[in-house]
Amino acid sequence: MQKITTFLWFNGQAEEAANFYVSIFKNSKVTNVMKVGGQVMTVTFLLEGQEFIALNGGPQFKFTEAVSLFVKCDTQQEIDEKWEKLTANGGQESMCGWLKDKYGLSWQIVPPVLGELMNDKDAKKSKRVMDAMLKMRKIDISVLKKAHNG
Repeated sequence: MQKITTFLWFNGQAEEAANFYVSIFKNSKVTNVMKVGGQVMTVTFLLEGQEFIALNGGPQFKFTEAVSLFVKCDTQQEIDEKWEKLTANGGQESMCGWLKDKYGLSWQIVPPVLGELMNDKDAKKSKRVMDAMLKMRKIDISVLKKAHNG
């Protein structure tokens, strides 16, 4: 059992959001919908086996970039797929692999190779990768590798 669960506050869209997220990630499902007085209060769901709870808490609080969900994507195809789905229907691209989905939740869609290339002991290679990444919205693995190789 997971000891710490991410708890997400929505304004009446908890069930819709949970179903949206579950449709994007493999090994994911809604595990519980709790209703109070016939209204959905919370939705518990798994994304890639990690538990989340979505609350219909009202309009008082909104998501900010101060908290984001970091998704490791091993291939460009996976990056492209997650990016397209999460920015669909009102989502917004940001910089350096960050985006906001249509509910305002921030995500980072990042390949592990980015960290590997940026962590190169050759400071010039590392800087070229960083400079390339800073110009990107969606991460492009081939451009990162080209920058690394000079």
